Amino acid sequence: MELSGIVDLESHPVSDLDFQRQCQATLDRQGVLSLAQFIDAEAMGNMLDESLRLREQAYFCRQTHSVFLNAPDHSLPANHPLNRTVTTSKGCVCDDLIAPDSILRRLYDSIMFRGFVKTVVGHAEIYPYADSLSSINIHYAERNQELGWHFDNSSFAITLMIQKPDAGGRFEFIRDYRFSSDGKENYSGVTDLLDGKLQPERLEIEPGTLVLFRGKNSVHRVSPNESDRTRILAVLAYNSLPGVALSESARRTFYGRLT
Repeated sequence: MELSGIVDLESHPVSDLDFQRQCQATLDRQGVLSLAQFIDAEAMGNMLDESLRLREQAYFCRQTHSVFLNAPDHSLPANHPLNRTVTTSKGCVCDDLIAPDSILRRLYDSIMFRGFVKTVVGHAEIYPYADSLSSINIHYAERNQELGWHFDNSSFAITLMIQKPDAGGRFEFIRDYRFSSDGKENYSGVTDLLDGKLQPERLEIEPGTLVLFRGKNSVHRVSPNESDRTRILAVLAYNSLPGVALSESARRTFYGRLT
């Protein structure tokens, strides 16, 4: 079986239709699906070793952005939520540095795994990115680095925790927060969030946990790493259409290169 020795198939029978439907129902109901101990222990050790070896090739950067990931709107006040900024700082290793025989590559390319993801997220098909950098990324957050509050542009995200920091680095979110009842953006709610008036939900994620998250309408962040142990996370990115590439400007910003 192609995922034998990678995924704990006894606990997570990804090819079983009943299991797929249970996972789909959880994701649809809660907006997040967290599968603890998804990766086999030995495979998890191999992933960690690979990630630590690649760490020296990571591109580290720091950006400011709005929660909505929009360009500034100069017709609005500076304190409007479309113009208020948060900080994201991290390192990233791109797809082209992930070896063909890597555990991450084998998982990402697996027909069995893609079949599971397709059913859970409700897409007829999913495809890798057309560019050579974006399909598999490994993210590194050192002490004080973080992922700022934002809504995703994509309909779903898949992450795999490889190493958890000793403190901080928590995944925090508020479900279904983007649109108010009249269909307009929830600007007042985002203002309250940025002003620290709300208590978000927290998802405890241990190494080996696979998370599928619908972040387009659920605001989320990763809080600053408060330890000297690097937070290491793999992002497995697919598209619902073939031939999609991350824009050149986004690749320059997040990866520091185009190819």
